[in-house]
Amino acid sequence: MPGFATLAMFNLDADKPAELAEFYSKVLGWEILHSADEYAMIGDGSASVGWGKVPGYSAPGWPDEAQPKRFHFDLYVEDLDKAEAEALALGATKPDTQPQPDRWRVLLDPGGHPFDICLKS
Repeated sequence: MPGFATLAMFNLDADKPAELAEFYSKVLGWEILHSADEYAMIGDGSASVGWGKVPGYSAPGWPDEAQPKRFHFDLYVEDLDKAEAEALALGATKPDTQPQPDRWRVLLDPGGHPFDICLKS
């Protein structure tokens, strides 16, 4: 069934938009399209992700659901160990709770948002 709209981009709340754009541009290999204190955006020519500064923003507390996650990215990688090491070198952190570390791993970006690196097969 055809829809009536086309997804333009994702916009996410953040404390430090430029920092997250820098981080994810390196993780995904996407270009930084805009970077300022109030708003930043990356894209690959077909999709875009933006972050807007929200006063008083606080990151989710994964895995503690007292401050539940609002979204997370699932990113395919060829090698979990290598991708994890690269993400950590860029400023990600790794929480102790790892539901299925042999298949996918939860990491936290510099803003504290969880994202998963996943094996494709």
